[in-house]
Amino acid sequence: MAKAMRKRCSLILSDQNHRFEGEMIGAPVNSSGQLVFTTGMVGYSEAITDPSYLGQILVFAYPLIGNYGIPKLPDLKDLDAVIPRGFESHQAQCAGVIITADSSDTYHWNSLQTLDAWLKDQGVPGIVGLDTRHLVHLIREGRNLLASIEPKESEGFHSFNHIDWTPEKDKYFDPGQYEVLSEVSTEKPRVVGKGSRRIAVVDCGVKWNIIRQLIELDCEVELLPWDYDLSKVDCSAWLISNGPGDPAKTGDLKSSIVRLLEGERPVLGICLGHQLLSLAAGAETIRMPYGHRSHNQPVYEVGTRRGYITSQNHGYVVVESSIKGDWEPWFKNVNDESIEGIKHKTKPFRSVQFHPEAAGGPRDTGWILEQFIAGV
Repeated sequence: MAKAMRKRCSLILSDQNHRFEGEMIGAPVNSSGQLVFTTGMVGYSEAITDPSYLGQILVFAYPLIGNYGIPKLPDLKDLDAVIPRGFESHQAQCAGVIITADSSDTYHWNSLQTLDAWLKDQGVPGIVGLDTRHLVHLIREGRNLLASIEPKESEGFHSFNHIDWTPEKDKYFDPGQYEVLSEVSTEKPRVVGKGSRRIAVVDCGVKWNIIRQLIELDCEVELLPWDYDLSKVDCSAWLISNGPGDPAKTGDLKSSIVRLLEGERPVLGICLGHQLLSLAAGAETIRMPYGHRSHNQPVYEVGTRRGYITSQNHGYVVVESSIKGDWEPWFKNVNDESIEGIKHKTKPFRSVQFHPEAAGGPRDTGWILEQFIAGV
């Protein structure tokens, strides 16, 4: 049987200099977002469902994506069963997917459907046939590059439920200009798993693998909305999760974390949680000109000779000169010496910019969660 002809689709960059033509996969809808990349050879279903990619068009640097298909995703919006591997939330989160070549067939016993079919079901558009490694170079050379996906025969727009954005208002969607946590946070408190310690997770778009690892470390996890009154919560320790957007556009969350730091219970921030913890500690954050992306970002622990390979996707960074008082750098990036983590000098408060749970990605820093729980 002849392979069905795919429709044409354009990728238009905000630098006004680049327009690319490829073939449409996924949902035939217009979309827009910040253009970012990942270097992972595997883990595409995890990346696409990672809430940190909300409002971003995800470029896969590795040329062949989709050969092992997409596993079945149970209806786990209430997280009342075992959290499945292969996903980091209950739905696709990114605004679009760009790949060089996909696989029309899948080669895995656990595969339910192809990447193309799954993206259609999820309402997310994609483009096949572009030189994604060239796009990675453009992303690395451009400052906060935005883009739009425009099918030749569009059937509408990819929507953000709680965000007041339309192409008529702004041609390109920039997640750094909006409050986006309401798109990815739990709507009400919920308890997941059972264990000897209760960890309260401020859900800014938490990856499921953080929850998995906490449960495996004998913890009961209480997921809290990002704008919840934290003074009502009884727990053994706090974790401020990863998530999308600008840490300065998170309402009163910084003030809530300031009050947490007045106590003695351990606090760990991850990715956006690191930036929020740093703001609460009196430090400053700024938008990076290029950001840190990929599964192979090298960091080192300050004051030691220990280096680690980490998974990262962030466009904001803590200003080192603003870290003062009882706080000090914990990790730095090997490439540019930017801050990758901070810690309190005497209290059990710490944070990391990278993903110690890394699914998919390197597991070099998995000990950070283990160390955090050991101190509870």
